[in-house]
Amino acid sequence: MNDYKFEHSLSPSFPTMRRISETISNLIGLVVLGVLFWLDHFFEWPTWAFWILIGLVVVSVLGIIWSFIEPVLLYRSWSYQFDDEYLQLSYGLIKKEWVTVPMTKIQSVTTRQGPIMKRYHTRSIKIETMGSSHEIPALEEAIAFQLRERLAEYAKLKEVDE
Repeated sequence: MNDYKFEHSLSPSFPTMRRISETISNLIGLVVLGVLFWLDHFFEWPTWAFWILIGLVVVSVLGIIWSFIEPVLLYRSWSYQFDDEYLQLSYGLIKKEWVTVPMTKIQSVTTRQGPIMKRYHTRSIKIETMGSSHEIPALEEAIAFQLRERLAEYAKLKEVDE
């Protein structure tokens, strides 16, 4: 079961969008580090503060390298499928998770789109149940709307049947 992949996957633009988002975060972090280095120089902080800043730079560089590798690995690991009974999700890099959500337990289905997702015509879908929520991070707009409608339809039909 470890290699089982469901029939649907994320939008092919997911790695690019994730890299853009991570790059923005990394740039903000580097600006903050630059300000801290300037403050260290201007106020002549103790030597140990300088070495802590050097350690933060090393961790930041490793994080920047990881931010270019991780999106592709996440894209490859994400898959989902649904029918009139269940929504099934499979994701994870180190710790693989398989989630099965019964249609009868779905309480709401929402779509979300930020500025980067808008540029690439994608949306995320959030599925909420009584005890948890699950998100599919990036689907093409048409697929996201279609999936949202079908999940809501399946959940409502099951509720009426009971």
